[in-house]
Amino acid sequence: MHRILITGGSIAGNAAAWWLGRSGFDVTVVERAPAFRDGGQNVDVRGVGREVLRRMGLEQAALDAGTGEEGLAWVDERGRTAAKVVAEPGTDGPTAEMEILRGDLARLIYEPASQRVAYRFDERITAIDDRGGDVAVTFAGGRTETFDAVVVAEGVGSATRELVFPGENDPRWMGMLCAYFTIPRADGDGRMWRWYNAPERRSVTTRPDRKGTTRATLTIVQPPGGEHDWDAGRQKAYLHERFADAGWQTPRVLAAMDGTKDFYFDALRQVRMPCWSKGRVVLVGDAAWCVTPLGGIGATLAIAGAYVLAGELALHDDPAAAFIAYERAMRPMVTQGQAVPSFLPRLAHPRTRLGIALAHGVLAILTRPVLSRLAARLFTSNPKEPDLSRYPRIGTA
Repeated sequence: MHRILITGGSIAGNAAAWWLGRSGFDVTVVERAPAFRDGGQNVDVRGVGREVLRRMGLEQAALDAGTGEEGLAWVDERGRTAAKVVAEPGTDGPTAEMEILRGDLARLIYEPASQRVAYRFDERITAIDDRGGDVAVTFAGGRTETFDAVVVAEGVGSATRELVFPGENDPRWMGMLCAYFTIPRADGDGRMWRWYNAPERRSVTTRPDRKGTTRATLTIVQPPGGEHDWDAGRQKAYLHERFADAGWQTPRVLAAMDGTKDFYFDALRQVRMPCWSKGRVVLVGDAAWCVTPLGGIGATLAIAGAYVLAGELALHDDPAAAFIAYERAMRPMVTQGQAVPSFLPRLAHPRTRLGIALAHGVLAILTRPVLSRLAARLFTSNPKEPDLSRYPRIGTA
């Protein structure tokens, strides 16, 4: 193997490009966006993901580029804090030590990767023909090229995955609709992640960044009815209707939503693939295993999975053998990350005002200093991480 194509230029795709380029592969990355995609909401990196960033020489840079979030506060309709968890240095609770915007993390990896590998923006795959000895890939512009392997590092709705694995994704719908976007910062926003619950299983959250703006989320807990396929105008109108009486700072958030440039709406679902590879094509990141934000380790999995995949490709001459070893190493952690209880979205979004008051009372008890460690465990886990010592040949920064 020598020539590898990666489709998808976010965290997983850039991390795979970084390591494969360093390992001496001839790597091309295609991304359908016209340019590198900045922006996005908070992600955090923990455990094995931080170790990979450390091996890349990027850990401190990622910490320095963090959002500055100081913890999580649940607030009532008047903005009063009902309960809070303050982040402590060296610990990872609901707010991890390494909190960073998706685009900032992706750029930290992209910039050094682009010195070793070729990037093509405004490009996408329209056909893949795995011929056994190589893969013929046809692009939207009509050109066909051959590669020794193809890495699909796209998102939850990956079109390339469907070309190669048609109908094999059996998603687990999480019963949540979420909208994410950036709004102007207000004087009272502070450095806390603020979570407001409204009746009928709705929530509004605001989170700080270091760019002079605030990241907002609107969430409704209900089975999806195709809303994620609507155009943005219809989705925004729907959110205006559903959140008209929600209270707290919802009017401010809704007004800013209309003019935002990074509106994103989705019905949360996990990607459940029985196998992450077929012949010379392999999946990594959300295209393989999207755990949703409820899993809490999406960015960590993207970084670790890209590293393990690159490591196995460096250790094997046969791509099929490399892909089997990669899946064997990553599957336990992914399975654990996807094991989100089905009742969790409803538990976090009480239906009535009484239910919200009771939830706030319980949270106020659990987040007292004497019980803070227990509270942190409610939001974190000890995933079955892959053994990174297996990959000495791909080196460090």
